[in-house]
Amino acid sequence: MGIHIRSRSRKSGDNLVAKILSLGVSGIGGHEVYVECFLSGGLPSFDVVGLPDAAVKESRERVRAAMKNCGFEFPMRRITVNLAPADVRKEGSLYDLPILLGLLTANGEIDAPAQELAFVGELSLEGRLRPVSGVLPMALACAQLGTKKLFVPADNAPEASAVRELEIYPAEHVREILAHLRGKALIERFPPIEDAACARDLPDFDEVRGQENAKRALEIAAAGGHNILLIGPPGAGKSMLARRLPSILPDMNREEALEATAIHSVVGLTSRDEPILRSRPFRSPHHSISAGGLAGGGAVPKPGEISLAHLGVLFLDEMPEFPRDALETLRQPMEDGVLTISRVAGMYTYPARFMLVCAMNPCKCGWYGHPSGRCKCGEESVRKYFGRVSGPLLDRIDLQVEVPAVSYEELSGRPEGEASAVIRARVNAARLRQQSRYEDKTMCNARLTTALLERDCGLDEKGKALMESAFTRLGLTARSYTRILKVARTVADLAESPAIESPHLAEALQFRQYRHP
Repeated sequence: MGIHIRSRSRKSGDNLVAKILSLGVSGIGGHEVYVECFLSGGLPSFDVVGLPDAAVKESRERVRAAMKNCGFEFPMRRITVNLAPADVRKEGSLYDLPILLGLLTANGEIDAPAQELAFVGELSLEGRLRPVSGVLPMALACAQLGTKKLFVPADNAPEASAVRELEIYPAEHVREILAHLRGKALIERFPPIEDAACARDLPDFDEVRGQENAKRALEIAAAGGHNILLIGPPGAGKSMLARRLPSILPDMNREEALEATAIHSVVGLTSRDEPILRSRPFRSPHHSISAGGLAGGGAVPKPGEISLAHLGVLFLDEMPEFPRDALETLRQPMEDGVLTISRVAGMYTYPARFMLVCAMNPCKCGWYGHPSGRCKCGEESVRKYFGRVSGPLLDRIDLQVEVPAVSYEELSGRPEGEASAVIRARVNAARLRQQSRYEDKTMCNARLTTALLERDCGLDEKGKALMESAFTRLGLTARSYTRILKVARTVADLAESPAIESPHLAEALQFRQYRHP
């Protein structure tokens, strides 16, 4: 339905409720919001109801200035704006645009927009549209509602266009939207963003000298989605290895890219130049981070580093230096793949399927066991240092790998390691085997259920004898037993073996034998 600008406002006796479709975000999911505007007699006022936060309430002044600067007379009447549903908290500045359109409709300046149109956007005082956070989950919700067309600020258009079921119309100024609705100057639909290969401008494994055992462990971790701990002295290359892990992670499919991007969008980490994640997230928070920073915080919690690492890597460098309560928040999401936060405002559940990659020194000074003998830490000091990380958390880490100091010969020689592209090809092939076996595009060995574990991780007689011996000798728990089987299944996948053989199990056990005093 077209609209036109009228030469005069409605008479003061005429009452009209204008309803404009907009959207909102709760947690990391989008939902519909109807902006209802009502003008009535009485002293001039402007009230916004429907559980608005401070940013929504401040929209009154932005809308007032934008209307005047766009050539419209602001109605000097009693204005009531309701954001429905009224029992859901509304946050942010994204309702500026629908409020302005609602006021123009209620005041008789324009005809009501068609029901198939939705609007989001922040206004500047002169009527320009500024980008808002959370556009991707709102666009996904808009498509699920059956709405066909979404008007967004131009900077948000690339991100919203990832939802191919929608027609996205970008605008720099309110006047462009009004001209489009009048049919005088149509806004060109923004073309859907194209799927692209994962960005691989990343540090490469061929730059790492030595540490072949650690490289192999990281390849296994990437192929099966396993958690890994690197233990070694300062300068051995733990951080260097971990930061090259993204270069060998398996490629993301479209569903995974949208799922991960939605979380980053809510936090405001997307942009016009990088609207969609092209490679798996790699989050590396500083060890001073709080438990709330990891899990998510605020009166209405936003996703923390754990959820931002969803479908990617959470790297904790100098793991024992992190606060104990922060580390303990990892235990539940590592098992369940989701993180639930309860606040007065409600209960929020965020996805949290991530690879935990940790690095630590073997003692406080870092040189315990080094051939130079420079370490002066006693065994009690070493035990106290390791005690900063709880046993239950360590038990949830699948591979625990020693990273020794690199020799002079390895450093002075020419690097001969494999390139990341070669390793990633093996990782992708192993993931394809897992997806085919489990008939799930997102399933990997690290997330095997008990039923699948029994079906696909059986051992032959030789393997059973080896596992029984290791269980007693290493003092394994039931959890570590299942995690070793999952790692062995990944080793077998890398070897293109349909069954777990004793060499595969032996290699998995090798990465579980680090012992500290």
